[in-house]
Amino acid sequence: MKTLHLIRHAKSSWKDEGLADIDRPLAPRGIRACAVMAAEIAKTGCDFSNAFTSPAQRAKETIERIAGNLKNMSFTWTVAEKLYTFSAHDLLAFCRNDLPAHIDQAVIVGHNPAFHDFCNRMMAGPTLTKLPTCAYARLETNADSWHLIGPGTMRLTVFLTPKMFR
Repeated sequence: MKTLHLIRHAKSSWKDEGLADIDRPLAPRGIRACAVMAAEIAKTGCDFSNAFTSPAQRAKETIERIAGNLKNMSFTWTVAEKLYTFSAHDLLAFCRNDLPAHIDQAVIVGHNPAFHDFCNRMMAGPTLTKLPTCAYARLETNADSWHLIGPGTMRLTVFLTPKMFR
């Protein structure tokens, strides 16, 4: 069985309009959301030992802040250039081709609309109407290889948003 833990980056700041998209940091609301979501994601049993993040500042800061709020957990993450994408197709290609075959669980921190569209394509069943910033979605499949995941092959087993914990 393979499990994907998807974390959409937390709310980013638009304070400095001159920054390139990839360089935007988290907004204060995003920083607070990371603190709240860290414990809630950990309660689900999320394994953070194989995490991959977009190179965007807001995505890297999201995983760093979640890790900082879970000091007793082991975190290992890799910045993956291919995850700076807004395409569900690119995200699926990353999962199929770049996730190490020997791991059964992977955490991916990235962007919409890629995450929202990916979830809705992969899920066998009801779809998500919205995947807000700092949301967490766990998708599971009975497939024994990342190469075998595709449309309709996964099920949503956990879905959390910051608003659930205010």
